[in-house]
Amino acid sequence: MTDVSSLAGRLLVATPALADPNFDRAVVLLLDHDDEGSLGVVLNRPTPVGVGDILEPWAPLAGEPGVVFQGGPVSLDAALGLGVIPGDEGPLGWRRVHGAIGLVDLEAPPELLGPALGSLRIFAGYAGWGPGQLEDELGEGAWYVVESEPGDVSSPRPENLWRAVLRRQRSELAMIATYPDDPSLN
Repeated sequence: MTDVSSLAGRLLVATPALADPNFDRAVVLLLDHDDEGSLGVVLNRPTPVGVGDILEPWAPLAGEPGVVFQGGPVSLDAALGLGVIPGDEGPLGWRRVHGAIGLVDLEAPPELLGPALGSLRIFAGYAGWGPGQLEDELGEGAWYVVESEPGDVSSPRPENLWRAVLRRQRSELAMIATYPDDPSLN
């Protein structure tokens, strides 16, 4: 069993068997994971809504594609910002989650964070699990848990992220990247 405190900053990659349509081929970055539950954002669900349409001051800092991503099925009316800031120290308005990846305070002035941001992505909503719920799903084989890389947050081709994350694994998971979208057509 994976230690509860060790999953923040890691990726949950949906297995092909995961039946929930909210997470079909999803790649979730876990932002928080402890005995009270887990919270993350789906990194590969772009919406057609431009960042400028809802958070105009942040639009110039958003990476390509410059759209809002659906972070998960919970609280779709709430925005969450993730930024990559290289180096040891981040500016005010940024809280490190893991490595160079951190949460951006969208109430802070963008000019405060802009010079330090290597990339920015805006999410509507999040994915959440109650106490023990994620551990149950992991036990059922619904998710692969792998290390994240800063580039995962800002992938310019989010539609390829599920395959790309699996392909870079140095295990049998790399072969799952070739799993067909519809196995019945195989």
